[in-house]
Amino acid sequence: MALPGSLWRQPAGRGLVSHCTHHHIVVFLLTFFSYSLLHASRKTFSNVKVSISRQWTPSCLNTTAPELRPYELWSSNHLFPNAEEATLFLGTLDTVFLFSYAVGLFVSGIVGDRLNLRWVLSFGMCSSALVVFFFGTLTEWLHFYNKWFYCCLWVVNGLLQSTGWPCVVAVMGNWFGKAGRGFVFGLWSACASVGNILGAFLASCVLKYGYEYAFLVTASVQFAGGVIVFFGLLTSPKEVGLPELGADEDGSVEEDANRPLMSNDDADDDDRNYSIQATDTDSQPKAIGFFQACCLPGVVLYSLAYACLKLVNYSFFFWLPFYLSNNFGWKEAEADQLSIWYDVGGIIGGTIQGLISDVLQKRAPVLAISLLFAVGSLFGYSRSPNSKPINAVIMAITGFFIGGPSNMISSAISADLGRQDLVKGSSEALATVTGIVDGTGSIGAAVGQYLVSLIQENLGWMWVFYFFILMTSSTILFISPLIVREMRLLLHERRLRVLAE
Repeated sequence: MALPGSLWRQPAGRGLVSHCTHHHIVVFLLTFFSYSLLHASRKTFSNVKVSISRQWTPSCLNTTAPELRPYELWSSNHLFPNAEEATLFLGTLDTVFLFSYAVGLFVSGIVGDRLNLRWVLSFGMCSSALVVFFFGTLTEWLHFYNKWFYCCLWVVNGLLQSTGWPCVVAVMGNWFGKAGRGFVFGLWSACASVGNILGAFLASCVLKYGYEYAFLVTASVQFAGGVIVFFGLLTSPKEVGLPELGADEDGSVEEDANRPLMSNDDADDDDRNYSIQATDTDSQPKAIGFFQACCLPGVVLYSLAYACLKLVNYSFFFWLPFYLSNNFGWKEAEADQLSIWYDVGGIIGGTIQGLISDVLQKRAPVLAISLLFAVGSLFGYSRSPNSKPINAVIMAITGFFIGGPSNMISSAISADLGRQDLVKGSSEALATVTGIVDGTGSIGAAVGQYLVSLIQENLGWMWVFYFFILMTSSTILFISPLIVREMRLLLHERRLRVLAE
């Protein structure tokens, strides 16, 4: 008995290796490091907050100040009367950045599908580098301190940085098909964690000369990266004469190997003649609209799920070092170093879970199992003893089960959603869908930073972890229809395989 086309699977590993060229490797590396550089500039701002707060706040303990200039003149050049107000303003800048970044993601995805992805990505990197230079370096060189100017620059920076993720995911989605996509994107999504490490390293190398030089170095490297992307990035295989994903060149097996996981496998072939993008004679398909992208199966559910999950993931990113210092009394430098284990767990989790989803040809069940374990790991981590080795192990496990699914949704699943059957494999849906998913997630992350501080201040850290458990459970709830559907498909495929034997 012959198997249906939906069950004729090409092994993910063989499909990946057989189609990998040096162009794929170059695209992987360029997109990886372009987003790493964008994340590095964000991490630089986090790493120099203490120095910025000190510079923005006059201190009577500074014995050199009266010798250099009159105290009144020295004090008038600074923004805040004490460190508490300066720290509060720095937190406000974080919130402003996240909200503008979230809004920008919705717009950047639409723009990326209508303009050349290489142009949009390069423009965002170079322009953001200039804004970072103005914010941290030029203002300090000119001794110009103004709260509204800083806020405006950080709003613009959030909008410009939002061009990064939709564009790099769209380019990766153009080059890497379903065969091995979970593994490739799981490994590739470590770019954010690598950017965090790179930003911390660059800032620490020059911070002794002044925080303005930390901004100068990261901005210069990011600008150079944008120039390299402009001249070296290939946005799709057709630019070098390679067949596009989904091209029917090797028969039905190859066609199925490139079919996205979000395709409606239980639909009849006649139903697949329908497409949001009507097929025409033009060689260049048109980009779908924002509301059409929202109506694609799975987009809204995964967007809402990612809003809850990114809230938890970004809360660990922003608050974990503070929690370790505040709750256990560990030194700030030790807490910063220990928090890296959460990123390590996320990198390993995204790669392994992506590989498992490739083997199963389904994403939602893998996410559900991981998130169920995440609930247990959050409960266990909230009761971690005052021991650094034990804390690091539980932290890595928590990162594995939270960071892994977060990386999958923002990369591999977003690519699946943008290349499903209803858009006929058109790349002009990838950036829009990615912007919707990540934009919704960023709104959740922005709201979460305020809620975490509010809960911690009034109820304590234990209730913060209860809040994380609630959000993780909500993530499972939002994707539950997709879990049920994909589990039914797995059982249906298994029955057909049994009958075929």
